[in-house]
Amino acid sequence: EIKAEGDKLIVNGQKIAVFSERDPKAIPWGKSGAEYVVESTGVFTTIEKASAHLEGGAKKVIISAPSADAPMFVVGVNLESYDPSLKVISNASCTTNCLAPLAKVINDNFEIVEGLMTTVHAVTATQKTVDGPSGKLWRDGRGAGQNIIPASTGAAKAVGKVIPALNGKLTGMAFRVPVPNVSVVDLTVRLGKAATYDEIKAKVKQAAEGPLKGILDYTEDDVVSSDFIGDTHSSIFDAKAGIPLNNNFVKLIS
Repeated sequence: EIKAEGDKLIVNGQKIAVFSERDPKAIPWGKSGAEYVVESTGVFTTIEKASAHLEGGAKKVIISAPSADAPMFVVGVNLESYDPSLKVISNASCTTNCLAPLAKVINDNFEIVEGLMTTVHAVTATQKTVDGPSGKLWRDGRGAGQNIIPASTGAAKAVGKVIPALNGKLTGMAFRVPVPNVSVVDLTVRLGKAATYDEIKAKVKQAAEGPLKGILDYTEDDVVSSDFIGDTHSSIFDAKAGIPLNNNFVKLIS
């Protein structure tokens, strides 16, 4: 049951305070008892800008996007380096959260020499419903519902920040496609240690059932994108979709 009552949203009897403020520091987080704030507007992505939430009484801010200066953490990858004294951190991007756990497993077991990533990405709020002006990024201004749009992404390079051993070894790009939800990462890598595709699958499955349980998942089902709507894992390895060229060069899908 969902209903509105005054300035509160009520979901199954639970009252949720709702605010409408242009300036984050005007939101009374402290009075509301909110200690942890997820900054997901895509606007306040630096430490300085996101810190405005602290002025409203929040104790910690998590930016749900890459940040130019906030320390970046990906669950299952580098969370052990988190310092509790940090007030503002970045949880990187959705693509980085999909890519990094898989890249970690592959690099730990087979050594990634170099690689390229392509994400086939669902529509985002920055895109246009129909063709319109878009500054320097001409293609970003094309209609989201009618086109496959090549775009840049910093997700692969961001992996180098959370896995220092891969710094400078990965880069990538994106295709924005006309689906409302679920994106996919195509990671094509050259391996330092030769391995069959079955050996790679076994290591990913082992990680998904062990240290990365709940973060990385593994499937051999004949799935398509909409099958993952509502899935809470950061990354779901699609074992049937990947292909090896040889034992040192492989395309992985997650």
